[in-house]
Amino acid sequence: MLTPTIIQGGMGVAVSGWCLARAVSQMGQLGVVSGTALAVVLARRLQMGDLGGQLRHALEHFPFPDAAQRVLQQYFIPGGKSPSAPFKLTPMPTLNPNQAMVDLTVVSNFVEVFLAKEGHSGLVGINLLEKIQLPTVPSLFGAMLAGVDYVLMGAGIPRAIPGTLDRLAEGAIAELKIDVEDVLPGEEHFYRFDPKALFPGLITPLKRPQFLGIVASATLAITLARKSNGHVDGFVVEGETAGGHNAPPRGPLQLSPTGEPVYGPRDIVDLEKIRALGLPFWLAGSYGQPGRLADALRVGAAGIQVGTAFAFCEESGIEPELKRKVLDLSRHGTARVFTDPLASPTGFPFKVVQVPGSLSEGGHYAQRTRICDLGYLRKPYRREDGSLGYRCPAEPVEHFVKKGGRLEDTLNRKCICNGLPSTVGIGQTQANQVTEKPLLTAGDDVANIARFLKPNAESYTAADVIDCLLAGCPSSIGDSPQQSHRGALSKVPAPEPATQI
Repeated sequence: MLTPTIIQGGMGVAVSGWCLARAVSQMGQLGVVSGTALAVVLARRLQMGDLGGQLRHALEHFPFPDAAQRVLQQYFIPGGKSPSAPFKLTPMPTLNPNQAMVDLTVVSNFVEVFLAKEGHSGLVGINLLEKIQLPTVPSLFGAMLAGVDYVLMGAGIPRAIPGTLDRLAEGAIAELKIDVEDVLPGEEHFYRFDPKALFPGLITPLKRPQFLGIVASATLAITLARKSNGHVDGFVVEGETAGGHNAPPRGPLQLSPTGEPVYGPRDIVDLEKIRALGLPFWLAGSYGQPGRLADALRVGAAGIQVGTAFAFCEESGIEPELKRKVLDLSRHGTARVFTDPLASPTGFPFKVVQVPGSLSEGGHYAQRTRICDLGYLRKPYRREDGSLGYRCPAEPVEHFVKKGGRLEDTLNRKCICNGLPSTVGIGQTQANQVTEKPLLTAGDDVANIARFLKPNAESYTAADVIDCLLAGCPSSIGDSPQQSHRGALSKVPAPEPATQI
């Protein structure tokens, strides 16, 4: 498999959907779909009527028609639901999900990857979060049924994923250890997935995708390379200016005068140690500008991962009005991201774009009625009787505390599970007839996305981004800027002396 020069980041819930990943892949780079909450995405878009018919087209190709038909019967509404009607909820992820949840998770990941790969021979990846463990194995299986080429995973230490990919490729039972709070010493819990029992007639082997760990330190890269339960194929080395969840600063947390985490010398990545592992790596975090690809190649990287620049192009899933607002802010030099140390229930810093009318505004956050009805960031915990419960610091405060959670952990937590879907036009209308406000994430480079606009243009495309990123790079990376998206897969040049980012 050729090595991509540019990896398009996997972003949000359906921000990097199949349309964007397909566009990037057709231009010779690695298009990546976000695997976060795809069960919700598919269920809600079927309820909106699947007006273009693409989802039903993909479902017709799912290798187990009975499961696809069950999903259609459960969620598809011909012509779409009334705009004011709430979406039918999907089951919450649990350690022992019912068949309906397994079907929906596997099918939804298949659909997204299938549509991203259809009609071309380019590479397609899927991005998942280690912090969202419960749907991971069926998500991987669904993506592999569609022939996914790469799996990228961060927001934790995904040491068990390479081996899980090996097991799923063989059609063997895969078990993933789940982090459970308040367990007794020696007590362990596993998510168990038996593909041949759940989907009789499965033909194996499946293609085993390449695995790239998303890391923020050489220490984590070394740990994954040496202690994973299977082969790691490379790394995305992500700096703190990247969007979404960031790794916390090393050492005691210190906040700036504006309330953001302070990163210091200990957070600078030692690239020499990563190069010594002998695996390809890509650099991420404010690399979405001309010249940064050449910078990355000079220090021995295989290329770069870029998210924010693609997040606001025409093919991304963000609602057009939100894109327009952020592009206007960028034009006027007022686009700003706040690295919020508290917003995410995961406990990781989370980048929030400051956009009028979104949950970035304190008034909208204060007015929102807390509810936990999707549950992707709930954490399993052990009850006193030994059974498992689930809690999230963004759920109603009294519920969280009753389940043994600490009151201080609920402070300023935002419901990412509901905010991110609203960003792509599938927000829930709650019982009080209020539609969930969007929560928009991006990297610090959102301040500069207007650079991709051509004169008098109001929008830009994924091709504009790729041409801009490749401009001025060595001829071996691509053709002229006008044709730079063709033939852009290349061998990694020998590194020059440089040790840190």
